[in-house]
Amino acid sequence: MSDALDRLIERAPKAVLHDHLDGGLRPATVIELANEFGYRDLPTTDVDDLRRWFNRGAKRNDLVLYLETFAHTVAVMQHRDQLERVAYECAQDLADDGVVYAEVRFAPELNLEAGLTLDEVVGAVQAGFERGAAGTGLAIRTILCAMRTAARSLEIAELAVRWRDAGVVGFDIAGAEAGHPPARHLDAFQYVVRNNFHSTIHAGEAFGLPSIAEALHYCGAERLGHGVRIIDDISASTDDEWILGPLATYVRDRRIPLELCPTSNVNTGVVASIADHPIGMLKELRFRVTLNTDNRLMSDTSMSREFQQACWAFGWGLDDVEWLTINTVKSAFATFPERLDIINRIIKPAYAQLRTEVDSATGANR
Repeated sequence: MSDALDRLIERAPKAVLHDHLDGGLRPATVIELANEFGYRDLPTTDVDDLRRWFNRGAKRNDLVLYLETFAHTVAVMQHRDQLERVAYECAQDLADDGVVYAEVRFAPELNLEAGLTLDEVVGAVQAGFERGAAGTGLAIRTILCAMRTAARSLEIAELAVRWRDAGVVGFDIAGAEAGHPPARHLDAFQYVVRNNFHSTIHAGEAFGLPSIAEALHYCGAERLGHGVRIIDDISASTDDEWILGPLATYVRDRRIPLELCPTSNVNTGVVASIADHPIGMLKELRFRVTLNTDNRLMSDTSMSREFQQACWAFGWGLDDVEWLTINTVKSAFATFPERLDIINRIIKPAYAQLRTEVDSATGANR
């Protein structure tokens, strides 16, 4: 990949559907909030060392071990001021990276240790998002997660629906996937459906096809959080063609979006490297592929970085970046008019301008 494409990607408008609030804190903020509110269990109080610690902690090839690193970020997200600051900085960081539409998710049930109510938690985060996005061109929305290892999913689904007119656009379950199938939270997902609301489910990350099937067929998920293990239902024939099994065919035919997070999947041991990630194959097979960050702090990544690495690995260019970005916005839980507006008013004109610049520079160098 050329340096020129690298710079174009940084300037290009981008969108993200799978980004965790508690996985994207600035290391300096973690330290400052820990000092301010008396949290003493950080492994280090040096900013660079802490950044490296989070990244090393994530690279243990195991989802459960990966999730252990969140103990420290969640610990400094227990007060109203903490939550608002973290949300404000999240919006600022995404906007600085050229993101024009973002859905950021978090689990409010993890932010109650200092006595806040669930509604107070959501209110603080929404206030931070609104303040951080003001004047940036970023449209930022929220997905509320219930922990799949707990028993509050219906309560969180009700919370999400209650905040639907104030920036919350969806419901999810998160946490350790193996042994905690989506169908255990069926009442929550049925509530979401009855209220004409949206859901995405972490499925097909650390566990395979049964998790994906339950998410879709029992719980009515509109998108798959990760969903990378759909490749377990795709095989190669003797003539180098890919054969899709019934679940993979269903996912592709129904245009069910895959919230793919390559760097995170490398960190958790799903794949060995970005070049080994099936996003390249799934894109060629015309699945509804989206590219995402998952956890910017733990994976030391950004949307620009995810695109740059993918372009390196798969030989993609600016047209591929635009295609994936439009895919992402088409798959968003924002209203249809808002999605159209972002695509037609922001994304397409910006990429057209970038291509004009490339053509001009290429002609000048001939």
